[in-house]
Amino acid sequence: MIGAIALIAAAMVAGAAGTAAAAEGAAAATERGSQAAAGSAATAGSAGTADAAAQGSQAAAGGWECPGTPVPAGYVITNFNRDLCNGRGAWYHQPAYDGVWACSGSPIVSGYVLTSFNADLCNGRSAWYHELARNGTWVCSGSPIVIGYVITNFNPDLCNGRSAWYHEKAYSGAWVCTGSPVPPGFRTTTDNNRNLCNGKGAWYLVRA
Repeated sequence: MIGAIALIAAAMVAGAAGTAAAAEGAAAATERGSQAAAGSAATAGSAGTADAAAQGSQAAAGGWECPGTPVPAGYVITNFNRDLCNGRGAWYHQPAYDGVWACSGSPIVSGYVLTSFNADLCNGRSAWYHELARNGTWVCSGSPIVIGYVITNFNPDLCNGRSAWYHEKAYSGAWVCTGSPVPPGFRTTTDNNRNLCNGKGAWYLVRA
């Protein structure tokens, strides 16, 4: 009788131990599965973020656009391909930067001036060299004049024969060419020198 009871007790202990081990194993498997799922989700999320960043970077770098597409603010047109857009041609839009050749007709971003000309670029459509305005720069005729600057000389031979004007920051005592802007805080006097600016004439600038 005692032997039978001992056997039953041993069987019950063994069964309980087996059940506990099985439960432990199931819990461990569940935890591993959760970790794997979390890892996969994190990897997918990282990949998605990287893809989005790459796409954003590519968009910021610019691309080919059909004629009539607006040029975004801060962008210029830097090339032309006559074969794209079903034979209508396409223009390459990209962000402006100091020292970029941009096709004739491209927007000129605020703060930039045109300092050279090349008739062969942009697939023969010609291009202008865009630079940030600096004190003491020869700037092609037709270029914007940045606020605060005046024109103090003229050279008909620069910009590949297109002519250029010398831009300086305004100061009292400057002789400014006829047609130069007069920045706020300055005025020209009645003093005029017709021989300056390569014969274009100049006016004496003083503080207002």
